[in-house]
Amino acid sequence: MPGDSKTIGAFLRSRRERLSPRVVGLPVGARRRTPGLRREEVAELAGISVDWYVRLEQGRSVTPSLQTVNAIARALKLDPMECAHFQELALQGQRRQFEREQVPAEIQRMIDRMNLPAYVTGRRWDLLAWNDAADALLGPFDAIPEADRNILLMMLTRPGARTLFGEGWEGEARRMIARFRVTHDFWSWDPAFVDLLSRLREGCAEFPGWWESHELHDQAGGVKTLSHPGAGAVTYEFNAFQVSNDPSLRLAIYTALETGR
Repeated sequence: MPGDSKTIGAFLRSRRERLSPRVVGLPVGARRRTPGLRREEVAELAGISVDWYVRLEQGRSVTPSLQTVNAIARALKLDPMECAHFQELALQGQRRQFEREQVPAEIQRMIDRMNLPAYVTGRRWDLLAWNDAADALLGPFDAIPEADRNILLMMLTRPGARTLFGEGWEGEARRMIARFRVTHDFWSWDPAFVDLLSRLREGCAEFPGWWESHELHDQAGGVKTLSHPGAGAVTYEFNAFQVSNDPSLRLAIYTALETGR
């Protein structure tokens, strides 16, 4: 999986550059030309060789042990979520090439009978199934070519999304990117994920800068305010649930909290 080592390197570099020398007890100095720690400082804090750490951050083929991964995590002061992400990324095994998921008929029947807006997405955030309420709220989805039915593409590259989310568009877009990053990094080598990332870079001017910050976010629910031409601003509570018979599928449900013009 040639893309994975590069992903690990990008993650480590983003965390090294955000960490102040003062936080780890090192002098800031006047000759620092780049933000954050130097590679040799991370290696020293982790108790590993500089050459080995440089190879890891440059995306060259190395196989770290769990002990080494944890030492680097401590040196970079990763929070629990970041540490778990780094462990899984560095120690993962082989994966099959991505294939677009299929929604079981019973899941489709369930959401069809729901009055609340609901839809199902896959691992790559492709929109796989939805009900009439979701189509009325966020669609029309049938008007979008199947290859473009992806929550990230719709949010970041379609002008209508900015209108629908109004002033909250940027915050919601960045939250979604940070959530997607958690999954993406395990599939960064896969052509389907590479293609999606390329389309997001080309279709959204803000995306490259947000993506390079390498933020992670695991909150699956929250509140969104959408602006409708007829109903005005409507605030929704949304939650996402893993579908038990296929962990790659997630069911999202919207519940209106208040309405107003």
